[in-house]
Amino acid sequence: MEVLTILWREWIFFKRRFWHITSALIISPLLYIVTFGYGIGDSLIIDGKSYLFYILPGVISLTVMRTSYSAIAMRISISRLHEKSFENYIISPTRMQYLTLGHVLAGSLRGLYAGFLIVLIVSIFGIYLNVGFAFLGICILNSLLFSSLGFIAAMWIDTHYDMNRFTSFVITPMSFLCGTFFSLEEMPSVLKFIIELLPLTHSTQLLRSVVFGKDLSLKSIIIVVFYILVFFTLSVKVCYREDRS
Repeated sequence: MEVLTILWREWIFFKRRFWHITSALIISPLLYIVTFGYGIGDSLIIDGKSYLFYILPGVISLTVMRTSYSAIAMRISISRLHEKSFENYIISPTRMQYLTLGHVLAGSLRGLYAGFLIVLIVSIFGIYLNVGFAFLGICILNSLLFSSLGFIAAMWIDTHYDMNRFTSFVITPMSFLCGTFFSLEEMPSVLKFIIELLPLTHSTQLLRSVVFGKDLSLKSIIIVVFYILVFFTLSVKVCYREDRS
């Protein structure tokens, strides 16, 4: 019941600000596609695909990441630090694991919506992706992962300056380094090793495998699920910490 209440509250917020949210979600991925995709066009071929087709899974992956993270991190940070409305959850008899799950699911749904918008936009331009259960499943895992990370950041960080710093040092580097816009094969071995520790790398690789019709990497699936379990567990713990403070 607690989870449904939180989801309903977020749905009301989303419905009231539908056009503001939708327009904001469209701008960044559209710029990526036009700048990197149509700007370079068919002059660059990677893995036998045009560069535009190559970067689309990466753009979807990073957009789902940023949207899932920001949707939960900003909402909770504002309600916790300024509006003080998050205290209503904490002092209520709501169990912390359900409180966490409700917000994480709300953030992940926003991320899935952002991914759907990209698929819709590129289909208007005549680019059709292999969207099926595997594609949807990977997007769900990716959104749950970074929604959980956003919850941790919002509950752990106590100022907006530190929140911006966390985003700059964690989210922004992943957006550009995790194989979203280029192949990792030519990267220096040390840097490649570090990048392959990051969760978005594996989400992007899995999504690209689905779009290109390749076999999914069991290793990448395990790593993504591992990150989800770790981040969600930490989310519940920081929620309990807030409850005790």
